[in-house]
Formats: sequence, structure tokens, C-alpha cells
Amino acid sequence: MSDLAGLSAVVITVSDRRARGEADDTAGPAIADALAGQGAHVTTRVVPDGVDSVRMALEAAIALGARVVVTTGGTGVAPRDLTPEATAPLIERDLPGVAELLRREGAQSTPAAALSRGRAGLTAGPRPALVVNLPGSQRGASEGIATLLTVVPHLLSQVDGGDH
Repeated sequence: MSDLAGLSAVVITVSDRRARGEADDTAGPAIADALAGQGAHVTTRVVPDGVDSVRMALEAAIALGARVVVTTGGTGVAPRDLTPEATAPLIERDLPGVAELLRREGAQSTPAAALSRGRAGLTAGPRPALVVNLPGSQRGASEGIATLLTVVPHLLSQVDGGDH
């Protein structure tokens, strides 16, 4: 049995070019494959950059009962990189250590990881969802999900009342 067996997960790729079909999405599928490899039931979608498009996609994923929602893209400092701003209102409990871990591990591959403004946190409700913003590059997304998967099973167990 895998660590995330039966868990519902949603991967949201945030990119204007990918949403318009001008570039292939490689980051989203890399994340989805990693989650599925741990037993999760994964759905994916691609949305354009921007607060409203990302927030609506996040809200839809949470409404469908996803326990893990991972975005890829829109975490940098470009004018339309607004994924953290779209995520913030949905987070009831910040998990700054998770975001710090992702940046620290990413910095081992590229100093540009320090520019990521990605957030991590838990939504409200009786079965909170973990929401995490990963970078939009395939390498950043692949490395990020590998790091994230080292803590997700324990994190969700804790959220659900498991023992330390």
C-alpha cells in the first residue's frame, strides 16, 4: 500500500502560455505522476496566470474534496506571478516550514529557488486540504514534489488526529 493510497489530489498548472496552448505543460504531469506513484487519485488542470483564475481553480479543487492541491507556476517575481496572492485567502493555517523546506532544497540545484514566493498551508474545514505552490519549471516542480512527498503522509496524519 502506498503512502497516499486513495487520496484525492489536484494539480493546477498556472501559465498563460500553457493555457493558450502555446507551450507544453511538463511540470504539471511530473507532479501528477509523482502523486499517482504514491497511490493518489490525481486530476489536473491548466489555468492562466492571475489571482481570479488561480483562486477559482483552487476553490473548485477544495470543493471536490481534494486533500492535496499542488499548483505549479506563478510563484516568481514577474508581473503576472500571482499564485501566492490567489492562495493566501484560502489558507487557514500557514505551514511556513514546508515552503522554507522547498526553497532550501531547491536552492541546492539553483540559487533562483530563493526567488520563489510559494506558500503552503491548510484550508479550513473538518478535513482540511493541504495547498502548496511549486515552481513552474519541470525541474523545480519535480524536485519540489519529491521533497514534499517526504512530509505529506505524516502531515496529513497529524491533521487527521494521528499520533506524533
